[in-house]
Amino acid sequence: MVTTLHLAGDTEADQLLARDPFALLVGMLLDQQVPMEKAFAGPAVIASRLGTDGLDPELVARYDADEFAALVSRTPAVHRFPASMAARIQKLAAFVLEEYDSDASAIWTGAHNGTELLRRLKALPGFGAQKAAIMVALLGKQFGVRPDGWREAAGAYGEPDATRSVADVVDAESLARVRATKREAKRAAKA
Repeated sequence: MVTTLHLAGDTEADQLLARDPFALLVGMLLDQQVPMEKAFAGPAVIASRLGTDGLDPELVARYDADEFAALVSRTPAVHRFPASMAARIQKLAAFVLEEYDSDASAIWTGAHNGTELLRRLKALPGFGAQKAAIMVALLGKQFGVRPDGWREAAGAYGEPDATRSVADVVDAESLARVRATKREAKRAAKA
């Protein structure tokens, strides 16, 4: 399945996310406390600074930690908290290297059902229950990764007409709807 993403707001960055499973995981990892576009553009920025056309988990995991932190921190920084996110990215890379032999896609291609897919994603460093559920929804809705029970595993994020997360962003209009839903949820939480 050829996927066209609209998460980074940049064609080349979105193409990297669509073709490189580890880059997609890194984008999802970065998607906190920064705008979605900045988070999902991060993998392309890192790849460019590494001088590569993708993100190899082994290369990232074995990169000198101080040098990798400097690379992620270089202006403009990849994230609002570049040093801590650099460490998280390397921890994620090491996990994918050790548990999946550097094949990030094996996380989902090897899952027999939605429950197992969610469990595998929740086991990733930096992926809590919500981030894992959103990732299940993103994989199901935009990548055609739909093991039995994937919608249930994704919870509300898996609903067909949802406008809750990056899983539902397919163009500028859907991005605006997702942002409106998030604003309303924050407003309701404060009330």
